[in-house]
This record gives sequence, structure tokens and C-alpha cells, in this order.
Amino acid sequence: MRASRLMSILLLLQTRDRVTAQEIADQLEVSVRTVYRDMESLSAAGIPVYGDAGHAGGYRLLDTFRARLNLLTADEAESLFLSGLPSAAADLGLGALVTAANLKVRSALPAELRDRVGRVAERFHLDAPGWYTESEPAPHLTAVADAVWNERALRFDYIRWATPSSVTRTTEPLGLVLKSGNWYLVGHTDTVIRTYRISRITDLHVLADPVRRPPDFDLATYWAGYLASFDQRRHSDSARVRVDDPTYQRLPELLDPAAAQAAHDTATPPDAHGYRDIRVPIESLDRAVSDLLRLGAGAEVLAPEELRRRMAEESAAMARRYR
Repeated sequence: MRASRLMSILLLLQTRDRVTAQEIADQLEVSVRTVYRDMESLSAAGIPVYGDAGHAGGYRLLDTFRARLNLLTADEAESLFLSGLPSAAADLGLGALVTAANLKVRSALPAELRDRVGRVAERFHLDAPGWYTESEPAPHLTAVADAVWNERALRFDYIRWATPSSVTRTTEPLGLVLKSGNWYLVGHTDTVIRTYRISRITDLHVLADPVRRPPDFDLATYWAGYLASFDQRRHSDSARVRVDDPTYQRLPELLDPAAAQAAHDTATPPDAHGYRDIRVPIESLDRAVSDLLRLGAGAEVLAPEELRRRMAEESAAMARRYR
């Protein structure tokens, strides 16, 4: 571990003109005191590393020194696909490997290309979770990821919305998906491919049984189909809603993408007053009331009658509250 860290420090020094002890500590997730000890070890080993004090100070290598330490290990090469997703790499326990792999790749580049890579990293950042949401804790993620990679079956308890709420599942893991900051396991269970939200997995056991991976399975293709079928299952019913033109134009802001698209696809031409009838997919009456209230006074629910009644009751209660 320490030898790997010393190599990472050396590569970091080769890719930067000057780097502070704090920057090294932040990059490698160690303390500044550890960095000081590592720099002393590098110097004792004959590496021409120099430290400058002061506000503009830091560590640097002698300009003529180059160490060819850029050969990737197998684990580092496998982690490269996560190089643009540092938070995901950290979730999977691969943060240090991704850092080391990136340093080796950048060290191997000519100076001009190395500078261009640095400019891109300074100017673009990918933040996977959606607005106003936080990633759920997934304590079993690392173990699940290890089973996915090593193709070992899993048995776990799973908390779901349907009754019974807790079930035991044995599955052959096929892949992991990061969606809106949350991790999902795709696995072969009872001859059917199912999806599990990893934050709801409890009492996980990795089995010795090997995974029989379907030869024609493609994770990205499966996930696209799963999302499409999920929207169809979720929107098992629909509401007929009359909307004015300003509300109609704002539907992509006010509804989720699938519902907004369905509303546009079913919209009638505007009448003499600019109103359209639309069909909005709904998951349940409770969820529909909260979703459709977002449309404001520019919308009127026409059907089903039970939803119209509940919208009227909720609107009247809100009016009394603000009276």
C-alpha cells in the first residue's frame, strides 16, 4: 500500500510543476503528516524532490528527472471506465485505483496533451444525482460489486413496497447501474432478470455458486427496456385534464418526462380560448393529486370523477388555509 502511494506521489509530481503537501494529501486521501513522511522516503531513495516554503511553495521534481512508472496494473486498467465519475468510484471502493490510473495515464502523455487534459478536468465536472435529492446509503454496495465482478451468486433479504414487504432472494448478478445517484443491481432470479435497489438490500451473503451469464445479455440494452416498461407499469391509468396555453407550454417543467411526453402526444388542438384537453398518465390517486396540483389554476381535472373530487377538496382546503 505504501509503495503504491509513493509511486502515485511521484507520478503526481511528474504531471504538475509544483504541488503542495495539502494537495497531495487531498488527492491520495491521507494526512499531511503522512505526505511529509513519504516525501522524506522519496528523497532518501535518491529521488530529486525539492520543497519550497512560502505561499507559492510546494514540492517539485528536478526538471531533468523522469521515472517510467506508467504501466497500469490490471485493477487500475479495469477502473479506468470510472475516471469521470469520482463519486461512483469512491462508492465502489475504487477511488484510489482510479486516482493511480489517471496519474499514470497523464504521466505517459506528452506535456502539451497533459496540459489539455488538465484544462478539461478544470472546466467540466459530472454530478450524477438530481437536484434536491441525496444519494441513498448502500452499505452492501462494495460486496455486491465484488460479486458482480467475480461472478458469484448472492442471497439477500430485500425490502419492497408490495406485500410481503420483506422477501429473500437468490440471484445471479449481471451488472450494476447508477441512476440519479442511486445504485441498482440487475440479476437473474428464478429464470427472470430483475432489478433491485441496493439501498434496500439487507442480510447479504455471497455464495460459492458461479454465475451463468446469458451469452446475449447487454446491460445497457436491458436498462433502456427496463426504464420503458417501468413507466408503462407505473402509469397504469390516466387523467383527462384541460389546460390553458401557458400551462401547456410549461408541462416539461411541471411533470416528469414520461408524463409530459404523453400529455403532448394526446393534446387536442387549442379551442377558441386557447385551452387543450390532454391525457396525463397517473400512478395512483394520491400521487396524481400532488402531481397535478403543480399545474396550478391553469389546469382543470375533468376525469376520472374521483380524482376531480379529490382535487376540488384539496383546492378548497388550501383556499381556506390562505383565507
